[in-house]
Amino acid sequence: MRKIVLLSVLMIVAAGLISMGCSKAKGQAEAALKAAEKAISEVKPEAEKFVPDQIKAVEAALNGAKEKFGKKDYSAALSDAQAIPEKVKEIVASLNAKKDELTKTWADLDQGIPKMMEAIKSRVGILSQSKKLPANLTKEKFEEAKSGLESALKDWETAKESSKTGNLAEAVTKGNTVKEKAVQVLQILGMPVPAAVKS
Repeated sequence: MRKIVLLSVLMIVAAGLISMGCSKAKGQAEAALKAAEKAISEVKPEAEKFVPDQIKAVEAALNGAKEKFGKKDYSAALSDAQAIPEKVKEIVASLNAKKDELTKTWADLDQGIPKMMEAIKSRVGILSQSKKLPANLTKEKFEEAKSGLESALKDWETAKESSKTGNLAEAVTKGNTVKEKAVQVLQILGMPVPAAVKS
């Protein structure tokens, strides 16, 4: 009888310890998930602009950890959640590198495009006043050039707005489109294309 009582007591103690262990693991996993969520939320707004694929991947990892937590697999949830802050650090590094790259690209565009536009506007102005177009330029082609200049100028204003609002990725994309249009107009008008924009 005493053995049965002792065994029962041991089983109760063991169950209590297991329960305490589970409770501890659950608490640790919860804390790790909160820390991971906080780390992601701090970088998400900028990461979505500059490195969207990376932030999506780390959010997927967080969701996976939450699923494991929901299934009471606390140790796996803890392990997955603890790996996330390191991934967020990698995102920050990529983010900063991308921002530096875009900042430099935008600075180059912002320096080169207005000069091209001014040269084109000046040439279009001269040709508009001229009674006769050059032999290599038809009236249709000249109209195409004027239309291309107008379109490029509008797009450039949009690109500058994107830059002002901090959306460098969009500004650079639009700026490159403007550069392509400007180059086409230069070619139609028989003007030299600056070496800096040929690449």
